[in-house]
Amino acid sequence: MNPGDVNLQQLMEQAQLMQQQIASAQQELNDARVEGTAGGGLVVATVNGTGELQELKIKPEVVDSGDPQETVDTIADLVIAAVRDAVRSASDLQREKLGPLAQGLGGGGLGQLPGF
Repeated sequence: MNPGDVNLQQLMEQAQLMQQQIASAQQELNDARVEGTAGGGLVVATVNGTGELQELKIKPEVVDSGDPQETVDTIADLVIAAVRDAVRSASDLQREKLGPLAQGLGGGGLGQLPGF
């Protein structure tokens, strides 16, 4: 074998290993739970590592029975903010888990991986 020749067997083994690492990282993201908050903790959104909303908690203190419309608007704003916060954290977790693997594919980033 010449120094410039490609060892296909070794290349296939590396590709298979990378595929296993990606599958493992994806499973970790599916299992992860990340919280986002708004209103000083009045609303807490929990998403998994892929950004899928898993749980939403709203504290009763956010409810103002004297002004139902204001309460509804406030809760809606707080929910949106909490979910955005959680999804942003999930995105950071995705970069942490999958970023190094994307670098191994030539540094093209996640946008070039199928499904990302």
